[in-house]
Amino acid sequence: MSKITTEFGIDEALKTLGLNEINEGTSTGSDNFSSGGIIESYSPVDGTLIGKVKTTSKDDYNKVVISATEAFKTWRQKPAPLRGEVVRQFGEKLREKKEALGKLVSYEMGKSYQEGLGEVQEMIDICDFAVGLSRQLHGLTMHSERPGHRMYEQYHPLGVVGIISAFNFPVAVWAWNTALAWICGDVCVWKPSEKTPLCGVACQNIAAEVFKANDLPEGISCLINGDYKVGEMMTQDGRIPLVSATGSIRMGKIVAQAVAARLGKSLLELGGNNAIIVTPDADIKMTVIGAVFGAVGTAGQRCTSTRRLIIHDSIYDKVKDAVVAAYSQLRIGNPLDENNHVGPLIDTDAVDHYNKALEQVVAEGGKVIVEGGVLKGEGYESGCYVKPAIAEANNDFEIVQHETFAPVLYLLKYSGELDNAIAIQNGVVQGLSSAIMTNNLREAEHFLSQTGSDCGIANVNIGTSGAEIGGAFGGEKETGGGRESGSDAWKVYMRRQTNTINYTTELPLAQGIKFDL
Repeated sequence: MSKITTEFGIDEALKTLGLNEINEGTSTGSDNFSSGGIIESYSPVDGTLIGKVKTTSKDDYNKVVISATEAFKTWRQKPAPLRGEVVRQFGEKLREKKEALGKLVSYEMGKSYQEGLGEVQEMIDICDFAVGLSRQLHGLTMHSERPGHRMYEQYHPLGVVGIISAFNFPVAVWAWNTALAWICGDVCVWKPSEKTPLCGVACQNIAAEVFKANDLPEGISCLINGDYKVGEMMTQDGRIPLVSATGSIRMGKIVAQAVAARLGKSLLELGGNNAIIVTPDADIKMTVIGAVFGAVGTAGQRCTSTRRLIIHDSIYDKVKDAVVAAYSQLRIGNPLDENNHVGPLIDTDAVDHYNKALEQVVAEGGKVIVEGGVLKGEGYESGCYVKPAIAEANNDFEIVQHETFAPVLYLLKYSGELDNAIAIQNGVVQGLSSAIMTNNLREAEHFLSQTGSDCGIANVNIGTSGAEIGGAFGGEKETGGGRESGSDAWKVYMRRQTNTINYTTELPLAQGIKFDL
């Protein structure tokens, strides 16, 4: 292992998470079923091989789903508040191991340590949310048109929920789905990103402790590892009624078609091309903070990262100068060092996409005003560190229409009324997160109205990233239309059933139909 792993406590974190053997480069499975090939996990922080994980073969996968299906028969019979108690215990385990898991997230994925801790805190928060929800899985009571009848609806667990997560939030998105699915009575099979497999094994180890302590079958929480071919096993499997997938639009379309072909349900959280509108009534200081963190946080690898800054022409130069000045203060380097603001991209493929985006925006007529580039030399040996860049562009540029998963921010100019800015904001195929910076109440309310932002998330005077778990998270258009986390997102993990009870001695039919025998 490297000097960084010792200096910043990664070795100890791996041991705390039950990954100490992986530390030596040996392989591990997610459970007793893995017998496939090997995934090697290299840290983008320093290029070090952290460990190796076994992939899931077709036979392994079948054994996992059989185990989950059997566990469901036990789990669904437990009262929902009891399931909530198990989730509470899981949340407590996360509190105990927050520092260790946060360090692993930072080291394996590359986000800052503070963001790693924040991601684990999201896991804890959704557990707390789910515990309360376990006593509120409510239906409705309706009045029947027939005398002596009672109508109501209730929700039942679906069964096995498949979860496909992305590298950028290697633990939180799984928890968003899993905590809710568990309290609903479902069991989960999770395929984490092959770029961050150790985070998946660590979470599985923590969950296994809790289920073992409660004498519950391990099949309630299952892990499968591998590339898209392993994901295809899940999307095509009729034993899995719901597949929740987070990733690119391209991936989401493939998942949606495969699941729909067998009339299954899919929950999709796909790409974002998020914008902040800056009006003449904006607080410039707040705007700079929101825009810069939104653009460079997690090295621009959030689905809610700020990609476009839409600025009124009357204040364009003032806002541009302020943002450019803020970029000059950014510190790029080891994300475990809390003095740094920006860590590495996930791998060299991501670096290639970043370079091509900057080349294309210039080719289309844009102007780079904060130069990008790959950092080299001491501390940057992994080849994954890049400079956050800013380019002036037009919204109709092809590169601006697409999501580049890297710290590239496009400055766009609008003139005239707010509706012109909203048209630019909505003028992309993605519809995840959006924001407006203004102290004008009328502008704020118009932005949030039915003729305003067309995104699933619309904020006023905060940036596009940093959603809380209390609200439903998700987007419209090619972002997929799914909702996870808070509000009533739990309903997607259950099947709705309408019940009518006749407590009379007669059998009247609906709509006054007569059928006398």
